[in-house]
Amino acid sequence: MSRPPILDPQAVPVSGADHHLPAVPAAALTPEALRRRFAAPPDWAPEIPGDGGRFTQRSPAAAAVLVPLVMHEAGTTLLLTRRTAHLRDHAGQISFPGGRVEPEDEGAIATALRETEEEIGLAREHIEVIGSLPIYTTVTAFEVSPVVALVRPGFNLTLDAFEVDEAFEVPLAFLMDPAHHQRHRFSWEGGERQFLSMPWIAPDPAEGGVPREYFIWGATAAMLRNLYRFLAA
Repeated sequence: MSRPPILDPQAVPVSGADHHLPAVPAAALTPEALRRRFAAPPDWAPEIPGDGGRFTQRSPAAAAVLVPLVMHEAGTTLLLTRRTAHLRDHAGQISFPGGRVEPEDEGAIATALRETEEEIGLAREHIEVIGSLPIYTTVTAFEVSPVVALVRPGFNLTLDAFEVDEAFEVPLAFLMDPAHHQRHRFSWEGGERQFLSMPWIAPDPAEGGVPREYFIWGATAAMLRNLYRFLAA
Protein backbone atom coordinates (compact mmCIF):
# COMPACT_ATOMS: atom_id res chain seq x y z
CA MET A 1 0.00 0.00 0.00
CA SER A 2 1.50 3.30 -1.07
CA ARG A 3 -0.53 5.41 1.34
CA PRO A 4 -2.99 4.88 4.19
CA PRO A 5 -6.75 5.19 3.61
CA ILE A 6 -8.62 8.21 4.96
CA LEU A 7 -10.92 6.68 7.55
CA ASP A 8 -12.44 9.90 8.92
CA PRO A 9 -12.44 12.56 6.19
CA GLN A 10 -14.43 15.03 8.29
CA ALA A 11 -11.55 15.13 10.78
CA VAL A 12 -9.04 16.16 8.10
CA PRO A 13 -8.40 19.93 8.37
CA VAL A 14 -9.86 22.29 5.76
CA SER A 15 -7.11 24.28 4.07
CA GLY A 16 -9.47 26.60 2.20
CA ALA A 17 -12.38 27.01 -0.19
CA ASP A 18 -12.49 28.34 -3.73
CA HIS A 19 -14.38 31.59 -3.15
CA HIS A 20 -12.35 33.23 -5.91
CA LEU A 21 -13.91 31.07 -8.64
CA PRO A 22 -17.26 32.09 -10.19
CA ALA A 23 -20.36 30.01 -9.72
CA VAL A 24 -22.03 28.53 -12.80
CA PRO A 25 -24.89 30.93 -13.66
CA ALA A 26 -28.41 29.71 -12.95
CA ALA A 27 -29.27 30.09 -16.64
CA ALA A 28 -26.65 27.44 -17.45
CA LEU A 29 -28.21 24.89 -15.07
CA THR A 30 -31.63 24.61 -16.71
CA PRO A 31 -32.47 21.37 -18.55
CA GLU A 32 -32.38 23.16 -21.90
CA ALA A 33 -28.96 24.70 -21.22
CA LEU A 34 -27.55 21.39 -19.99
CA ARG A 35 -28.76 19.61 -23.11
CA ARG A 36 -27.11 22.26 -25.29
CA ARG A 37 -23.81 22.10 -23.41
CA PHE A 38 -23.50 18.32 -23.70
CA ALA A 39 -24.64 18.37 -27.33
CA ALA A 40 -21.84 20.84 -28.19
CA PRO A 41 -19.10 20.43 -25.54
CA PRO A 42 -16.53 23.21 -25.06
CA ASP A 43 -12.79 22.80 -25.24
CA TRP A 44 -11.93 21.79 -21.68
CA ALA A 45 -10.02 19.29 -19.52
CA PRO A 46 -11.01 17.67 -16.21
CA GLU A 47 -9.31 19.22 -13.20
CA ILE A 48 -9.16 15.96 -11.26
CA PRO A 49 -8.69 12.86 -13.46
CA GLY A 50 -8.49 10.48 -10.51
CA ASP A 51 -7.65 9.85 -6.87
CA GLY A 52 -3.94 9.48 -7.60
CA GLY A 53 -2.20 6.21 -6.80
CA ARG A 54 -3.84 2.88 -5.99
CA PHE A 55 -4.32 0.70 -2.94
CA THR A 56 -4.28 -2.51 -4.98
CA GLN A 57 -2.17 -4.15 -7.66
CA ARG A 58 -5.16 -5.70 -9.42
CA SER A 59 -5.88 -4.82 -13.02
CA PRO A 60 -8.15 -1.81 -13.57
CA ALA A 61 -11.87 -2.60 -13.82
CA ALA A 62 -14.47 -0.60 -15.73
CA ALA A 63 -17.35 0.95 -13.80
CA ALA A 64 -20.04 3.54 -14.42
CA VAL A 65 -22.18 5.85 -12.32
CA LEU A 66 -25.24 7.91 -13.12
CA VAL A 67 -25.19 11.65 -12.41
CA PRO A 68 -28.99 12.13 -12.12
CA LEU A 69 -30.10 15.75 -12.51
CA VAL A 70 -33.74 16.12 -11.50
CA MET A 71 -35.70 18.70 -13.50
CA HIS A 72 -37.83 20.45 -10.86
CA GLU A 73 -39.68 23.62 -11.80
CA ALA A 74 -37.99 25.39 -8.90
CA GLY A 75 -34.54 24.39 -10.13
CA THR A 76 -32.37 21.44 -11.06
CA THR A 77 -31.18 19.14 -8.27
CA LEU A 78 -28.73 16.26 -8.06
CA LEU A 79 -29.97 12.93 -6.73
CA LEU A 80 -27.38 11.22 -4.51
CA THR A 81 -27.29 8.17 -2.26
CA ARG A 82 -25.81 7.42 1.14
CA ARG A 83 -24.39 3.91 1.34
CA THR A 84 -25.21 1.62 4.23
CA ALA A 85 -22.78 1.46 7.14
CA HIS A 86 -22.03 -2.28 6.92
CA LEU A 87 -20.62 -2.37 3.39
CA ARG A 88 -17.02 -3.43 2.93
CA ASP A 89 -16.22 -0.59 0.53
CA HIS A 90 -17.13 3.09 1.08
CA ALA A 91 -19.49 2.38 3.97
CA GLY A 92 -21.72 5.33 4.85
CA GLN A 93 -20.32 7.51 2.08
CA ILE A 94 -22.25 9.77 -0.28
CA SER A 95 -22.15 8.47 -3.83
CA PHE A 96 -23.77 8.34 -7.24
CA PRO A 97 -25.73 5.20 -8.07
CA GLY A 98 -23.54 2.88 -10.11
CA GLY A 99 -21.10 0.02 -10.10
CA ARG A 100 -18.91 -2.38 -12.05
CA VAL A 101 -19.50 -2.96 -15.76
CA GLU A 102 -20.75 -6.51 -16.18
CA PRO A 103 -20.12 -8.66 -19.30
CA GLU A 104 -23.78 -8.44 -20.32
CA ASP A 105 -23.79 -4.63 -20.23
CA GLU A 106 -23.58 -2.89 -23.59
CA GLY A 107 -21.28 -0.13 -22.39
CA ALA A 108 -21.16 2.43 -19.61
CA ILE A 109 -24.64 3.84 -20.18
CA ALA A 110 -26.20 0.39 -19.83
CA THR A 111 -24.25 -0.18 -16.60
CA ALA A 112 -25.26 3.18 -15.11
CA LEU A 113 -28.93 2.63 -15.91
CA ARG A 114 -28.95 -0.96 -14.64
CA GLU A 115 -27.16 -0.12 -11.40
CA THR A 116 -29.42 2.88 -10.78
CA GLU A 117 -32.52 0.75 -11.19
CA GLU A 118 -31.09 -1.97 -8.94
CA GLU A 119 -29.86 0.37 -6.20
CA ILE A 120 -32.64 2.94 -5.93
CA GLY A 121 -35.43 1.72 -8.22
CA LEU A 122 -35.34 4.73 -10.53
CA ALA A 123 -37.14 3.57 -13.66
CA ARG A 124 -35.47 4.20 -17.01
CA GLU A 125 -38.59 5.83 -18.38
CA HIS A 126 -37.80 8.84 -16.18
CA ILE A 127 -34.18 9.11 -17.37
CA GLU A 128 -32.82 11.03 -20.37
CA VAL A 129 -29.09 10.50 -20.87
CA ILE A 130 -27.52 13.70 -22.23
CA GLY A 131 -23.80 12.89 -22.16
CA SER A 132 -20.87 11.83 -20.05
CA LEU A 133 -17.76 13.15 -18.32
CA PRO A 134 -14.19 11.81 -18.71
CA ILE A 135 -13.28 8.59 -16.97
CA TYR A 136 -12.28 8.99 -13.31
CA THR A 137 -9.74 6.53 -11.87
CA THR A 138 -10.09 5.56 -8.21
CA VAL A 139 -7.56 4.27 -5.68
CA THR A 140 -9.39 0.93 -5.79
CA ALA A 141 -8.47 0.52 -9.49
CA PHE A 142 -11.88 1.33 -10.95
CA GLU A 143 -12.07 3.38 -14.13
CA VAL A 144 -15.41 5.12 -13.64
CA SER A 145 -17.47 6.61 -16.46
CA PRO A 146 -19.84 9.32 -15.12
CA VAL A 147 -23.01 9.21 -17.24
CA VAL A 148 -24.98 12.45 -16.98
CA ALA A 149 -28.77 12.33 -17.26
CA LEU A 150 -31.82 14.49 -16.79
CA VAL A 151 -34.53 12.92 -14.64
CA ARG A 152 -38.20 13.70 -15.00
CA PRO A 153 -39.93 14.23 -11.61
CA GLY A 154 -42.79 12.02 -10.50
CA PHE A 155 -40.67 8.92 -9.91
CA ASN A 156 -40.95 6.58 -6.93
CA LEU A 157 -37.75 5.16 -5.47
CA THR A 158 -37.29 1.69 -4.00
CA LEU A 159 -33.94 1.50 -2.23
CA ASP A 160 -31.86 -1.65 -2.07
CA ALA A 161 -31.73 -1.90 1.72
CA PHE A 162 -28.44 -3.81 1.65
CA GLU A 163 -26.53 -1.14 -0.30
CA VAL A 164 -28.40 2.16 0.10
CA ASP A 165 -29.42 3.74 3.37
CA GLU A 166 -30.88 6.93 1.92
CA ALA A 167 -31.44 8.86 -1.30
CA PHE A 168 -31.60 12.66 -1.22
CA GLU A 169 -31.37 15.68 -3.50
CA VAL A 170 -29.01 18.67 -3.44
CA PRO A 171 -29.57 21.85 -5.48
CA LEU A 172 -27.24 21.76 -8.47
CA ALA A 173 -26.59 25.49 -8.02
CA PHE A 174 -25.09 24.78 -4.56
CA LEU A 175 -22.73 22.16 -5.96
CA MET A 176 -21.73 24.30 -8.94
CA ASP A 177 -20.58 27.16 -6.68
CA PRO A 178 -16.87 26.69 -5.79
CA ALA A 179 -17.38 28.75 -2.63
CA HIS A 180 -18.85 25.48 -1.28
CA HIS A 181 -15.86 23.39 -2.43
CA GLN A 182 -13.64 22.83 0.60
CA ARG A 183 -10.04 21.71 0.19
CA HIS A 184 -8.55 19.26 2.69
CA ARG A 185 -4.93 18.21 3.19
CA PHE A 186 -4.06 14.80 4.62
CA SER A 187 -0.41 14.16 5.46
CA TRP A 188 1.35 10.97 6.45
CA GLU A 189 4.96 9.89 6.69
CA GLY A 190 6.32 10.22 3.20
CA GLY A 191 3.46 11.98 1.47
CA GLU A 192 0.45 14.23 1.33
CA ARG A 193 -2.99 13.91 -0.23
CA GLN A 194 -5.53 16.58 -1.05
CA PHE A 195 -9.25 16.06 -1.55
CA LEU A 196 -12.40 18.11 -1.93
CA SER A 197 -15.60 18.11 0.10
CA MET A 198 -18.95 19.79 -0.46
CA PRO A 199 -20.85 19.53 2.83
CA TRP A 200 -24.61 19.98 2.44
CA ILE A 201 -26.86 20.74 5.43
CA ALA A 202 -30.47 19.60 5.14
CA PRO A 203 -33.28 18.36 7.40
CA ASP A 204 -33.03 14.68 8.25
CA PRO A 205 -36.46 13.08 7.66
CA ALA A 206 -35.54 10.17 9.91
CA GLU A 207 -34.94 12.58 12.81
CA GLY A 208 -38.05 14.71 12.49
CA GLY A 209 -36.44 17.33 10.27
CA VAL A 210 -33.44 18.05 12.51
CA PRO A 211 -30.63 19.48 10.34
CA ARG A 212 -27.81 17.11 9.51
CA GLU A 213 -24.69 17.28 7.37
CA TYR A 214 -24.33 15.23 4.22
CA PHE A 215 -20.55 15.10 3.74
CA ILE A 216 -19.93 14.82 0.01
CA TRP A 217 -16.24 14.08 -0.56
CA GLY A 218 -13.71 11.93 -2.37
CA ALA A 219 -14.45 10.62 -5.86
CA THR A 220 -18.02 11.94 -5.78
CA ALA A 221 -16.86 15.48 -5.01
CA ALA A 222 -14.04 15.22 -7.55
CA MET A 223 -16.40 14.20 -10.35
CA LEU A 224 -18.71 17.07 -9.38
CA ARG A 225 -15.72 19.41 -9.57
CA ASN A 226 -15.08 18.12 -13.10
CA LEU A 227 -18.73 18.80 -13.93
CA TYR A 228 -18.22 22.34 -12.64
CA ARG A 229 -15.21 22.80 -14.92
CA PHE A 230 -17.19 21.44 -17.86
CA LEU A 231 -20.13 23.79 -17.29
CA ALA A 232 -17.93 26.80 -16.49
CA ALA A 233 -15.61 26.36 -19.50
